[in-house]
Amino acid sequence: MQLNFEFFNKWVKDKLGIQLDAYKEKQMQRRIANIVESRGVKTLEAYAKLLERDPVAKQEFLEHITINVTEFYRNRDLFDTFEKNLVKLNQQFPRLKIWSAACSIGAEPYTLAMILQKNKIQTAKIIATDIDRTILQKAKDATYKPNEIKNIPTVDRDLYFNKLANEQYQLKDPIKRQVMFKKHDLLKDRYEDKCHIIVCRNVTIYFKNDARDEVYRKFSESLLPGGILFTGATETINFSEKFGLKKIDSFIYQKM
Repeated sequence: MQLNFEFFNKWVKDKLGIQLDAYKEKQMQRRIANIVESRGVKTLEAYAKLLERDPVAKQEFLEHITINVTEFYRNRDLFDTFEKNLVKLNQQFPRLKIWSAACSIGAEPYTLAMILQKNKIQTAKIIATDIDRTILQKAKDATYKPNEIKNIPTVDRDLYFNKLANEQYQLKDPIKRQVMFKKHDLLKDRYEDKCHIIVCRNVTIYFKNDARDEVYRKFSESLLPGGILFTGATETINFSEKFGLKKIDSFIYQKM
C-alpha cells in the first residue's frame, strides 16, 4: 500500500492543527499505516475524507497517534528520587507551581498530588496539560484500571481511591481537586511561565531532534532559576547546558 504522507501531514496540520512532521518519521508513518489498514481504506486521501465526515473515526485517529501509555509512579525508583528533590525545592520556594506536560490520563499529575499530600505541602499549584481533549476528560474523571495503579502501595490505594463495582478504582475528590487540566500542544502553543517544577516524561523520545531540542529550550525558559525538569527513564538530555539546564540527579535537571 503506497501512502502519500506528504499530503496527509499537510492535511492534518491544516485541518487538525497537529504537526506530524515533528515526530520521528518511521514511527509515526507506521502508526498511521496501521490505523488506515484497520479502517479498510486504500489511500490517505480517502482516509482524510473519512476523518472529515466521521467524528468517531477522527477521535479514533487522534487517540491512536497520541502516546498515552502511562501509570501512577511510573519508574517508582525515579519518583522516589524526584520526591526528595521536590521536598528540598519546597524549602526554597514555599508556593510551588508545578506543570505536568503531556499528562495523558492524569496518572502523573495525580501522583504529584499524592506526593504533595504525603509531605503535607498544601500551597502548591498543579497544572496538567495534554493535546487530546478526550484524554483530558478521562483524566478529570480519574477512573483507573488495576494495572494503572499497580505501583501504588495498598495503604495509599485505600487512602486515595474508591474501588468501583467494575473492579476499577476512582480517585477521591481531595486529590482530584489539586490538579487543574487544560488543553495544550507542546509543538505550537504558548508555554506556562514561572514554573518551579516541570514534569514531562516519555514524550520527547517520539520527537525529531529539532523538535525535541525546541521543547527543552522552552521548558528551560518556563522554569524559574533553581527550578527542576523531571524527564522519563530514557530521556537523558545530552549537552543540557545549552538549554540552561544542569543534571542534578537521575533524569532531573535544574535551571541554572
